[in-house]
Amino acid sequence: MWMKRIFIAAILGAALFMSMALLSNVGPMERQLHDAAATGDSRQIAVLLSQGANIDARNALMRTPLMLATRANHIEAAKLLINAGADVNAKDAIQDSPYLYAGARGHLEILQMTLNNGADLASTNRYGGTAIIPAAERGHVETVRTLIQAGTDIDQINYLGWTALLEAIILADGGPRHIAIVQLLLDAGANVNLADKDGITPLQHARQRGYTEMVNILEKAGAK
Repeated sequence: MWMKRIFIAAILGAALFMSMALLSNVGPMERQLHDAAATGDSRQIAVLLSQGANIDARNALMRTPLMLATRANHIEAAKLLINAGADVNAKDAIQDSPYLYAGARGHLEILQMTLNNGADLASTNRYGGTAIIPAAERGHVETVRTLIQAGTDIDQINYLGWTALLEAIILADGGPRHIAIVQLLLDAGANVNLADKDGITPLQHARQRGYTEMVNILEKAGAK
């Protein structure tokens, strides 16, 4: 575990170093574009793009205008940028992309736009997980549904050894949203017995936490 954390830290450190080098190529228009995207000023974004501003210019954290608009859930600004050709998979210094961030945060409209414009379903965040894993953890039911429909790998395993199903149990509260997500994942064919690194199955985790309804759902799906 410690070696993996050191490895992740090294990657992030290298990314930050690279971002500083990239800043030398960012001019006044690009800085204005970053500001406009962060505040959702679609009119200013359109003006700057028409004047030749680099649509995928990076700031000090390697965030593109689309990434900044996505973080603030500025839907119209994100739509304008995506329609103008912004890279939906461009990762920042901490390995977030517009696609990954929208999925993790449940920004459903922006997520759908990224999916319609080349989102890489296999792209992973700094924890080695695809978008569906943090979406499941945070209880974003419709986001999980959307990602399943898009064809994401529902049994993908992150660096912690957890799948979306495991995170929906381990890092959740056993409430209605996470119950719905567990059901969605199982209905989509998630491996009900895929255990974590310690060999603990989803059913065992649910039992340990007293999540009775999840236990019932898992048992009906053949969990052991």
